[in-house]
Amino acid sequence: MNEPASAPGVPGNPVRDLPLPDLAGFTHRWVDADGVRLHAVEGGRPEGPAVVLLAGFPQTWWAWREVMPPLAARFHVIALDLPGQGHSERPDISYDTHTVAAHVHAAVEALGVSVYWLVAHDIGAWVAFSLALEQRSRLRGLALLDAGIPGITLPDAVPTDPQQAWKTWHFAFHLVPDLPETLLTGREREYVGWFLKAKTLASDTFDDADIEHYAASVAADGGLRASLAYYRDATESARRNHEALARQRLTVPVLGISSSHGSIPDMAASVRPWADHATGIVVPDAGHFIPDEQPDAVAAALTGFIAEDG
Repeated sequence: MNEPASAPGVPGNPVRDLPLPDLAGFTHRWVDADGVRLHAVEGGRPEGPAVVLLAGFPQTWWAWREVMPPLAARFHVIALDLPGQGHSERPDISYDTHTVAAHVHAAVEALGVSVYWLVAHDIGAWVAFSLALEQRSRLRGLALLDAGIPGITLPDAVPTDPQQAWKTWHFAFHLVPDLPETLLTGREREYVGWFLKAKTLASDTFDDADIEHYAASVAADGGLRASLAYYRDATESARRNHEALARQRLTVPVLGISSSHGSIPDMAASVRPWADHATGIVVPDAGHFIPDEQPDAVAAALTGFIAEDG
């Protein structure tokens, strides 16, 4: 990880005490997204199809670091930090996915992109699904990676079977008022490290520097509050998803990317009741964090998905 000691002098950076990793061939940018300052990492071919990448909990744009270079050979690549994530602002707003999606779309427009492909993992996929419902005329396609989307692919109840419960137990924990903050403040590294090691097929996928990076993001400037807010507002996200789906189905092409040892066995099947065109693949030898565990397979799947559109 090529990471300076700090980023206090970077213009526009709202999270100045958090180290800022660089990726060769890509540039950091900050944009005003309807009143929320969001961080983007941009590179690739400006004239190529635009591909926007969203990461989930407990990660940042850095989750896509090994997927971005191969995509950049053909596409205009933009990895965004969601509100409350990485080097984006941590505003005191609703974190329901329709509200967040509006800020994400505004950020993409502020970067000069009007039509794009949207690729998202985990909580990023929650936001991406809602964005696709509201901005379907602006999307060429939607790729969703291993995500329990509120009201869509998220089970109604947390399983009690220990063989399954460890995958989703945190949804209920994050909803409890105050207790997660009490238990996790000052122990972000231990908590983040558990997710990164327990939910990968190979527990050494993430090194100490990766864990430190993601833990520091969660700990910095309201990051823990914002991370929990996505879960605490999940009921509103589900309600607004169903409200939007009562008006129309998901009409953009959807690629569901699952993994051999992930949380959602078949993403495509999970979203197909709401989507007109959904196909899927299963990436072998991977757990929940598919872009980190099998980046070449993810890049190849996305390239093929976009190429199918001609």
